[in-house]
Amino acid sequence: MKVTDFRTLVVENEPPYIGGRYLLWLELQTDEGITGLGERITGSTYSRRLGDLKSQISLIEEMVRQYVIGESAFNIEKIWDRMYASRHDYRHPSLHATPVLSAIDMALWDIAGKAAGQPIYNLLGGKYHDTLRAYAYMPGGSFKDNPEAAGEVAAQLLGEGNSACKIDPFMPTYPIPRDISLPEIEHAVKIFESIRDAVGNKLEVGIGTHGQLTTYSAIRVAKILEPYHPFWFEEPVPPENIDEMARVAAHTSIPIASGERLVTKYEFSQLIEKKAAQIIQLDVGQCGGILEAKKIAAIAEAHYAMIAPHMYCGPIAAAAAVQIDTCSPNFLIQEANQGPLHKIIFKEPIVFENGAIIPPTGPGLGIELDESVLKSRIVE
Repeated sequence: MKVTDFRTLVVENEPPYIGGRYLLWLELQTDEGITGLGERITGSTYSRRLGDLKSQISLIEEMVRQYVIGESAFNIEKIWDRMYASRHDYRHPSLHATPVLSAIDMALWDIAGKAAGQPIYNLLGGKYHDTLRAYAYMPGGSFKDNPEAAGEVAAQLLGEGNSACKIDPFMPTYPIPRDISLPEIEHAVKIFESIRDAVGNKLEVGIGTHGQLTTYSAIRVAKILEPYHPFWFEEPVPPENIDEMARVAAHTSIPIASGERLVTKYEFSQLIEKKAAQIIQLDVGQCGGILEAKKIAAIAEAHYAMIAPHMYCGPIAAAAAVQIDTCSPNFLIQEANQGPLHKIIFKEPIVFENGAIIPPTGPGLGIELDESVLKSRIVE
């Protein structure tokens, strides 16, 4: 079965624009009539304006024409390796080119699953988890003037069936990295005190920082917040300097989480082998795709590290993450950022409820677009 054609779809998202104002999808077509879907994650960087996507659309078209058209849809490893390694300019991974590889990889796996009549996770070892633990993001900015309100939100999340959440008590400020002042740290303490007073230890609370802190600030913050037993400390320092993140990890008992801005098994192997993180937040839509994510998960498993995939994307990349979660023994928890479009774009939406995700059982990604909804959202 050969790939014969493709189309790119720019889809207008719905407020609050989880995954970006515009989403960029890929459909691969084959000579047997089977099609596969992929998504080039846009997030907040590429999708604030429609024109911002032009370079990404061009890159998808270029890569598909050069490396995918005419190839067997089952030669996923070979196609990926040629895309990654054939050109000197793309040999080094980046968040510009690698997400395009991810979109193509997703679409090929979707085709393979549909051809086999099986969900992708059955082609990658089978269903290891019947349900997938998920977590919500607490709106940290709303606690700027009233940290005591965090307890009320935590109680609400717990009542809705959630067992974990994440909060950024130090909202992004530039330049990065930056010093975190003692008053800012004391404010974070009040937030954690409010949560623990309201729900005790029934709700895990991860610290997100978007890599804002200097090394010394991160160590100081970790020391002060350790008594509140955070679920993890995410990107305590900018992720490009793995040695400094490892230094933070060596100074705290709080597990370090990282990975949403890393790509390919090569970057993740350094993160893990240098003991910089034990909770690996790979993003299936950015790290290189489904097969690359499975390899990263395996490297983590060999080091007794867990995966907690990042999810700030459209519904197709979210569906791909669910496939990896379901077949990975070292799956810990899935970020669940789901916008309104996620709930209406598929004929049978992926179920996110009571703090858990139910893996779909359909072939491939387990999703089928509702063409009537899609038609109303496509941007020409």
